[in-house]
Amino acid sequence: QVQLVESGGGLVQAGGSLRLSCAASGLTFSRYNMGWFRQAPGKEREFVAAIRWIGGSTYYADSMKGRFTISRDNAQNTVYLQMNSLKLEDTAVYYCAADWRDDTWPPVAAQCDYWGQGTQVTVSS
Repeated sequence: QVQLVESGGGLVQAGGSLRLSCAASGLTFSRYNMGWFRQAPGKEREFVAAIRWIGGSTYYADSMKGRFTISRDNAQNTVYLQMNSLKLEDTAVYYCAADWRDDTWPPVAAQCDYWGQGTQVTVSS
């Protein structure tokens, strides 16, 4: 049974930092492209960042470039999202996702194979 378990969310002041983790089990983690998505209340789920299974290349949504960093540790079956300079508009539930496909980059939410349950990030003023 595949499981993706996010952790590291919480309440942080604007300008602060958080590091999210997503621990995977039940799948060949090193073979999956991994992504982070987020969903704010009343909004659609949006792409945040992704990292390829081979080569480790990364991709970021424009509003996250320079502030967020995605990384992975295949030995630990874990993907991370380091979030710096957080803004009020970063408040959302953050989800990690695993995508087996290589034909679309970055991953799109509709084609991801597995999802975590999400972790809440709240940025306060």
